[in-house]
Amino acid sequence: MLRRSLLFALLASLGALCADLDLTNSHLVTPAALSKQETKAIEMLRSEVEKRTLIRFPLGGAAEGPAISISRASGPAEGYSLKTGGGSVSISANDPRGMLFGIGRLLCEMHMRRGQITIADNLNILTAPKYPLRGHQLGYRPKTNSYDGWSVALWEQYIRDLAVFGTNAAELIPPRSDDARDSPLFPLPPMQMMVEMSRLLDEYGLDVWVWYPALDKDYSDPKTVEFALNEWGAVFQKLPRVDAVFVPGGDPGHTQPKFLMALLEKETQVLHRYHPKAQMWVSPQGFTEEWLDEFLEILNREQPEWLSGVVFAPQVRISIAELRAKVPKRYPIRHYPDITHSLQSQYPVPDWDVAYAVTEAREVINPRPIDEAAIFRRTQPNTIGFLTYSEGCNDDVNKFVWSALGWNPEANVLDILRQYSRYFLGDEYEDSFAQGLLALERNWRGPLAANAGVYTTLAQFQSMERASSPETRLNWRFQQALYRAYYDAYIRRRLFSETALEESAMDALRAAKTTGSLAAIQRAREILDRSLAEHPAETWRGRVFELAEALFQSIRMQLSVEKYKAISVDRGATLDTIDAPLNSRKWLETRFAEIGKLEIETDRLAAIDEIVNWTNPGPGGFYDDLGDPAAQPHLVRSADYVSDPAFLQSAYVGFGTPRSYRKSFWTYAGSLNDEPLRMRYTGLDPLAQYKIRVVYAGDSPRQKMRLVANGGIEIHPFLEKPAPYRPVEFDLPREATRKGELNLAWTRVPGQGGNGRGCDVAEIWLIKK
Repeated sequence: MLRRSLLFALLASLGALCADLDLTNSHLVTPAALSKQETKAIEMLRSEVEKRTLIRFPLGGAAEGPAISISRASGPAEGYSLKTGGGSVSISANDPRGMLFGIGRLLCEMHMRRGQITIADNLNILTAPKYPLRGHQLGYRPKTNSYDGWSVALWEQYIRDLAVFGTNAAELIPPRSDDARDSPLFPLPPMQMMVEMSRLLDEYGLDVWVWYPALDKDYSDPKTVEFALNEWGAVFQKLPRVDAVFVPGGDPGHTQPKFLMALLEKETQVLHRYHPKAQMWVSPQGFTEEWLDEFLEILNREQPEWLSGVVFAPQVRISIAELRAKVPKRYPIRHYPDITHSLQSQYPVPDWDVAYAVTEAREVINPRPIDEAAIFRRTQPNTIGFLTYSEGCNDDVNKFVWSALGWNPEANVLDILRQYSRYFLGDEYEDSFAQGLLALERNWRGPLAANAGVYTTLAQFQSMERASSPETRLNWRFQQALYRAYYDAYIRRRLFSETALEESAMDALRAAKTTGSLAAIQRAREILDRSLAEHPAETWRGRVFELAEALFQSIRMQLSVEKYKAISVDRGATLDTIDAPLNSRKWLETRFAEIGKLEIETDRLAAIDEIVNWTNPGPGGFYDDLGDPAAQPHLVRSADYVSDPAFLQSAYVGFGTPRSYRKSFWTYAGSLNDEPLRMRYTGLDPLAQYKIRVVYAGDSPRQKMRLVANGGIEIHPFLEKPAPYRPVEFDLPREATRKGELNLAWTRVPGQGGNGRGCDVAEIWLIKK
């Protein structure tokens, strides 16, 4: 009996230790004199709690109920402690930002429901950020998939949301950039909104960066320099706060380093006229090898005092580790990672299924928490931090993952997602929505046809949708995830349908010798045209359109050019590509028209035979569809994704424009910059003569390519890719295969700048003659 009593007492004490503290009737106790930024942080706490609970914390020490005490302390910059116990909560902040971030952590730790607030009664958090710079580009311009429709109030809410998770900087874009001057969705002129955003960031005590491209053609011309000094100065003068300016060396802009650096020295003087402590940063984006060498020579020889740091960005032709080793130690490195694009980008989705690539494309809603964590952990150790490259809120989840990891690189990704889900949607979604975001990323893993989990993901989101309140269904973050879940599932259903239609059409063509060529073609046409009239899973498709409308209403997300005034289809307008062909129907239609013009039946049958036996390399031969990860057995990959997420050393799968090309032309294996694209064959007949048939494709049609076998046997010199893309053939010297092995290496013209792409092979046949 005594043992049982002791057990009950122990359980009771453990329960007391784990019990939540009720903050429903609590009040705030703050320092007597608050700065502007501290006042804003306190107001953030009160208003964010009130939105979720209809409770507004009173101020003052004499109020009844538990106290939430906020005080100042000393310690690492931006750090704080958060403790609960004894019926109260205390935040001790090391500086005004520490107060903002401590309050943000409190908001994330509280469990808030209408009329009730609780928090774990045993918190003891002492923390400061690992990286001093943690920010995101927030560009108010037509190119973005949503931001150009945002009001000042919506911008303040987003800035506040980011600050809650530890963001301490934002990067603005000036009125003149590589963009249209106006948007039909602008609520304010660009300069006026830029001023408002600078003001908001200053009120919260966050750093204001400006991404300022040097767009004019000739900065060796003094008149061009004078114009730029006046233009930039007029912008700097209007902004309430500027902490740093980042000038990209390219994308956009194309100025030789010696002229660019001379311009930026003068622009720094102009900047300091209005913002004396502001910094000037530059990136070597898009530089050729010659220009990169010149840039590094300037840094090492002159070590300019006016330059504050160097930015590692998309289209830098060396790795971040190499850049750090070559840049003088006095200059810190800042990362500018692309978290917003899924293809044709710095960190593309690895081995993405082509069905997604042609429909969801470059700026789809793209939660990639596991990939982003891998990119972060691979790249950040060489930097002081980051401001991410973003072109809208399609990458919202990725922003919060980066911010959280920038504070604590060891943070568990699932824990970050749970905190995100609880704070933005509520306690009931803490695990289910977090797991759903991970499931959306898994939807993009491997061949879509083999990924039955896509339907499971949709079922899980439908379950959340059915149980959701009207308030949750109006939440744009919930709407985004639903949109993707329905979209992914619909594309998989379409993929099965259109694949089956193409296979049936091929069966009709295979019967041409029996039915006659023209009858076979007519039958194949009828089969393929079914996809124009039939939409499998029409209900799912309809829900996608409903959610697109909901997202336009909630955050002006522009998922269609016609309906919502997106600037172009590839800028997130995924509604416009939802029914893009997923098979070779358009290519087949073109071939059918060409075959129909042939007058002789045997010629028509031969052309049909070429179609149905397209992938057949003949006896003893080999065929690789290099854009299909399941059909590239001879492709050499020298690094895995975790070690090389930018594919600077290894082959990647890329995507060109489908047009009326055969589906196998849409995708390709590629390599970047001067890195060769390699293939290796073994088990060849050493006595045989071989030839290759190859399709050079990709999104850079003007790039020339060279092919070398076994390190020294030139198969062809630098050649232009055929336009339109089509197979070309080359004989292999017997010496290339005499040992029963063959190593092929393609390169583009070395030393070039730009995006680094262009060494791209879609298909290859090794044919035994």
